[in-house]
Amino acid sequence: MGNSGSAVKVCTDHQGGINWLSLSPDGQRLLTGSEDGTARLWSTADSQCHGHFQGHESYITFCHLENEAAFTCSADHTIRKWDVMTGQCLAIYRGHTSIVNRILVAKDYLFSGSYDRTARCWSVDKEKQIQEFRGHRNCVLTLAHYSSRDVLEDEEEEEEEEKVSRDLLVTGSTDCTVKVWWVSSGRCYQTLLGHTGAVLCLILDAPNRELFSGSTDYTIRTWNIVTGEQLKVFKEHQGSVICLEV
Repeated sequence: MGNSGSAVKVCTDHQGGINWLSLSPDGQRLLTGSEDGTARLWSTADSQCHGHFQGHESYITFCHLENEAAFTCSADHTIRKWDVMTGQCLAIYRGHTSIVNRILVAKDYLFSGSYDRTARCWSVDKEKQIQEFRGHRNCVLTLAHYSSRDVLEDEEEEEEEEKVSRDLLVTGSTDCTVKVWWVSSGRCYQTLLGHTGAVLCLILDAPNRELFSGSTDYTIRTWNIVTGEQLKVFKEHQGSVICLEV
C-alpha cells in the first residue's frame, strides 16, 4: 500500500454500518454483515458485490463464510445459512429467545451464543438443535471449540459418558466467567473464574493446552485448558480487550 495510506478498494452498497467481516478460506470472497439486516458477498479481486442475502428481520450481528455456504446471525433471534452461488436461504435455525451474538462452525456443528444466556449446538444440515448449554448468569458473547483429543493424554481421558464425543465448547459471558462444556451432554466441565468484567473474546492454543480470554476489565488471562488453572494475567491495556489472535 506504500506510505500514502490510501484505500485500494471501496465497497459501498450497504445501507447501514457493517458489524462483521468474514473472508472465505480461499481468500477470493468477503462476506459482510450489516445494520441494514442484509449480508453481501464481495469479490476480493474486483471489489464487486456478487451476492445479496436478504431475509433477516433485524440487524446482523455476526457472519461466517465457507467456500460454498455463508452463515449469519441476527438480532431477530435467528441464524441463517445461505448458498453463496444463488443467494438462496438454505436453512433457518430457530430457538434462541433473544439477540444471537456469535456463531461458530466446526465439523458438522453450528454453535451459537445469545443474550438469552444460553449457547446452543445445531446440526448444520438438518436445522435441528442438538444441545443447549445453560448456566451463565448473563449473555454469551464469544465461543471457541476444541476436541479433548487435541489436549488430553490417553491416561487423562474423561468418564465413559463423554468418550462417545470428545468435543468441547468454550463460552465467554458478561457474567465475567468462562465456561467449558461437553458438547455431547451439555454438561459444564469447568468454570474459569478471575475476570472482573465481561469476557469479550477467546482464542485457543491447543498444542500448548492454553486458552486466552480478553475482557472489559482491561486484562488478558491465560488458562490451562485441562485443569482450569489461571496461568498469567496481562494488565497493560487501558481499555477493553475486544479481539485476540495466536
